Amino acid sequence: MPEGVKRSYDNSRRQAQVRATRAKVLEAARRLLVELGYPATTMEAISEAADTPVPTVYRLFGSKRAVLAAVLDDAFGGDDAPVAFVDRPAVQAALAEPDPGAMLDAFALLAAELLERSSALQHVLATAAGVDPDASQLLAEIRRQRHRGQSRIVAALVARNALDPSMDPAEAADIVYVLMSPDTYRTFTVDRGWTTEQYRRWLGRSLRALLPP
Repeated sequence: MPEGVKRSYDNSRRQAQVRATRAKVLEAARRLLVELGYPATTMEAISEAADTPVPTVYRLFGSKRAVLAAVLDDAFGGDDAPVAFVDRPAVQAALAEPDPGAMLDAFALLAAELLERSSALQHVLATAAGVDPDASQLLAEIRRQRHRGQSRIVAALVARNALDPSMDPAEAADIVYVLMSPDTYRTFTVDRGWTTEQYRRWLGRSLRALLPP
């Protein structure tokens, strides 16, 4: 190598190792959270289940709340890509759908898929929120984000002049928030034994009630 020329450091292998370790830790955490609940899922338990040193778990995430937030983020998006849910191609395609009914059907499918991945974890978070301040804060933030995100569906209907004129947009946004809530999904799929596909069909029909008669 000529004098004065330094070999560039390729850290792609290191990044791949970190990503693989992160995924292993989050999979272990997801399993423990669903099986044991939030209070009993300690960083030490996650470390043991992931076969990863405790200091490494802390270095990757910093706290148990951050682990839970990361597990939920991956469940919401379906992968570990650092892309906000609203910016994902499927969501953008749904928002761009010119036919209002087809747009609502697309969002019914997206919601059903997201809730199938995340409802058990969201139930863990909601249960923990009553006894753990960190969990309570995270739950409140997720609910704010969910309402803001789902309000875009109503905004898209308003932009198309496709919202039932007898319905106030703020009221319509609250209706969407309840229809797409993890509690509603859990009531149908856990309490009543529905499949996710049954929920998707019901949600699509229910969302279409927002359209003009």
